[in-house]
Amino acid sequence: MKIGFDAKRAFHNGTGLGNYSRDLLRILAKYYPDNHYFLYNPKKAKQLRFKLADNQSEILPKSKFWKKFSSLWRQKAIVKQLIDDKIEVYHGLSGELPKGIDKTNIKTIVTIHDLIFVRYPELYSFFDRKIHFVKFKHAAEIADIVIAISEQTKRDIVAFLKINPNKIKVIYQGCSDAFKKDYTEEFVKKVIEKHQLPNQFILNVGTIEKRKNLLSIVQAIKNIDTKLVVVGSDKSAYAKEVKQYIIDNKLSDKVIFLKQVALEELAVIYKLATIFVYPSIFEGFGIPIIEALYSKTAVITSKEGCFSEAGGKDSVYVNPLHITELEDAMVDLLRNPEKRTKIEENGLQYVQKFNDEVIVEGVYGLYLE
Repeated sequence: MKIGFDAKRAFHNGTGLGNYSRDLLRILAKYYPDNHYFLYNPKKAKQLRFKLADNQSEILPKSKFWKKFSSLWRQKAIVKQLIDDKIEVYHGLSGELPKGIDKTNIKTIVTIHDLIFVRYPELYSFFDRKIHFVKFKHAAEIADIVIAISEQTKRDIVAFLKINPNKIKVIYQGCSDAFKKDYTEEFVKKVIEKHQLPNQFILNVGTIEKRKNLLSIVQAIKNIDTKLVVVGSDKSAYAKEVKQYIIDNKLSDKVIFLKQVALEELAVIYKLATIFVYPSIFEGFGIPIIEALYSKTAVITSKEGCFSEAGGKDSVYVNPLHITELEDAMVDLLRNPEKRTKIEENGLQYVQKFNDEVIVEGVYGLYLE
């Protein structure tokens, strides 16, 4: 079978949507090697993020015109390329499908990760909200099948995009193999030395933006004898606000910001962390949570939303904006290693539902329907 993908995020995005795309493409190539996978990319990537398998091909715009207007190629003109390549199934990995594809015989699937721009419009500009809504609604309406990455996202697609729930299939996300491996003592020591990691620390991973709510963790550790390690892009205005709070409250010796962390280094940092804290206001799913569970690290995250879907019944859930509640949860786990160990063991057992085999069977089954 010839299967095509909107692979823009796989080649160009270093986090969320990129990770989802790369991981799904990896496991499809591995578990169903007899197919050929066409990865449509509007322009050549400046940085190598994805290594093609033998049964995968990167497809770029062919003419000078479409290379110059690559966004338009991805939105519409790509359909002719799909027909020429004899694509049987086309999967939009990040909420979009090209215009006109519904007029072909190509089966279409689209993955929608979240509708945060509808739930929290204040986090987006007026034009970004309108553009996202039009693209997502168009894709969901014309797709043969919509994949939602959580039950929460499925509910939002039904409520906000008015899509028939029978058309929506929930298939969870997985995470990179890097978080499932063991590492040598030599490599672990190298990571500790390179990033100057303390013996005990709380970890937070993710882009530093208001929705991710890093400030609540910083406020909560103010009176706790611990350190916080933060891994994520810190170029936003919100990141500056958090750093200013740290300076104003003399917390600079308690918060460590890490940059340029390689994937396997990050996996080791997860394993070394005493607790992983993720008090996000809202997510489509929350891959960092399952990365922590695979790493056998206890998780504290937010009540409600999709977080219990990712974290399972044994993770600790708090009101993400209630600083005292978050502080008490961290103190409790720091002081009770036996409780942490039980949470870690149960979390590792729970997270097996996100294994590669489970996810790839679910997605590939939809291709065959």
